[in-house]
Amino acid sequence: MQLIMADILTQLKNIGLSDNEAKVYLAMLELGPSPVLEIAAKAGVNRPTTYVQIESLKKMGLVSTQTKGKKQLFLAESPDQLEGVLERERKMTDEKVAELAKALPELKTLFGLAGERPQVRFFEGKEGVLRMSEQFLKTNVKEVLAISSPDDMDNVFLDFPKNFAPQRVKKGIHSRLIYTSNRGAFIKRHDQAALREARFISPEKMPVFNLDLAMYENKVSIIALRGKLSGVIIEHVGISESFRGLFEFLWSAIDKE
Repeated sequence: MQLIMADILTQLKNIGLSDNEAKVYLAMLELGPSPVLEIAAKAGVNRPTTYVQIESLKKMGLVSTQTKGKKQLFLAESPDQLEGVLERERKMTDEKVAELAKALPELKTLFGLAGERPQVRFFEGKEGVLRMSEQFLKTNVKEVLAISSPDDMDNVFLDFPKNFAPQRVKKGIHSRLIYTSNRGAFIKRHDQAALREARFISPEKMPVFNLDLAMYENKVSIIALRGKLSGVIIEHVGISESFRGLFEFLWSAIDKE
């Protein structure tokens, strides 16, 4: 019997009643007209909560009242009334669907406008900047374009370039790098093992460049390597394409030298 009651309780909840509403309604079906105290004991719900559930069930048309002497008794209406509950829920759902249909065009317009604005994330300190690299390694990008100052990178991160490159290679991410350094052109132009092509610009031609700039997917990552260490990732198609265009111009200009 307990198993059957548990099944009925589950079915009532599936119809749309809350757990306590189902317990109270089921108790009332079994008891017939009864005071709240008896209903609460039968349902296993405390008395104040039982009052709340009865009021809720009354609004659904599932409970009515009668007076016996000075006592107010509550009784469950026929389970046939549950069809009315479902019908009201269906009507409410239909109304919500209609309201959504009205609002959807405006909501899509707002969503589109948000998509046109750059998404910008800021990072500070060494830990923050290292998290920027983690973001990059989590992508499925096949190529990264970069303009960097290895001298400044080494001063800030020591072994970071040495540790980062193997992770990039392991993911099969090809790199095209434009760099400047007081050490001269010390990075191979073509390094198959490192999945990298590199082009050198002398410090005389680019005397002030203390950033690490990377472009991948529709993101631009910029790290300031001098002063307060900080970085930013800008996610925006137009901005990313513009930076890529600048990179390709420099790449081509260096190749013609």
